[in-house]
Amino acid sequence: ETISENRCFGGVQGVYRHYSEELNCAMRFAVFVPPDAEHAPRPVLFWLSGLTCTEENFTAKAGAQRLAAELGLVIVAPDTSPRGGNLPGEDDSYDFGSGAGFYVDATEPPWSRHYRMYSYVSGELPALIFKHFPARADRQGIFGHSMGGHGALTIALRHPKTFASVSAFAPITTPSQVPWGEKAFAGYLGSDRKAWAAHDATALIEAGRRFSGEILIDQGTEDQFLERELKPEIFEAACRRAGQPLKLRMQQGYDHSYYFIASFMDDHLRHHAEALAD
Repeated sequence: ETISENRCFGGVQGVYRHYSEELNCAMRFAVFVPPDAEHAPRPVLFWLSGLTCTEENFTAKAGAQRLAAELGLVIVAPDTSPRGGNLPGEDDSYDFGSGAGFYVDATEPPWSRHYRMYSYVSGELPALIFKHFPARADRQGIFGHSMGGHGALTIALRHPKTFASVSAFAPITTPSQVPWGEKAFAGYLGSDRKAWAAHDATALIEAGRRFSGEILIDQGTEDQFLERELKPEIFEAACRRAGQPLKLRMQQGYDHSYYFIASFMDDHLRHHAEALAD
């Protein structure tokens, strides 16, 4: 179902809704289609947003459409969680439940009925995109912010043959070791920490997972969550020990906001465009 479509830098910025079988609810997502997709399918980037966000945050604030139009990139931005499940406590806090799906497949009731964002983002949503939009299944990249940066890193590491490029802004790189991740993983996945490792980028690297290309991460030095929740130095050390190519850029004076994301969005789009080129 089309919610809206607007002409944008010669392409189309749209918002759509469909019923998700994985999540057992209606879901919204945004798609930017560049102008040259009128002639042939184009490479596609999947953007995963952070806590409290919907598909609207990236679409309205990231400033990605101008360069995406020039580079010929389709960009897909889904919501961050199921909505309207009416589960107990679903709307009680910003970092668990609504707006905080953490891109995992919940195994604990009652969350397991709806909260399957890993399978949604890595399976159901891409299939829908390739069926209805001019996007190339053989040219996929993934990136995200904060909780979404965590999702992008873990999904890319678990599907290195699917994604040719990955990057992140201020990602939660070691969720098993920080309060945000511990709360979410315990609630969605249960108390067995061994089950958490499949959704922890640092743990995946330590377990032997690799990404064929260079991982790009931008992190602001004035990010209010840097020391408590993000801890990029732990991921950097794991990548160094494993020989995983990583470019971690500490950006002086930047915080956790979309002002930070918009400031370096062009660099990330070019990073992906280079990797996704024929």
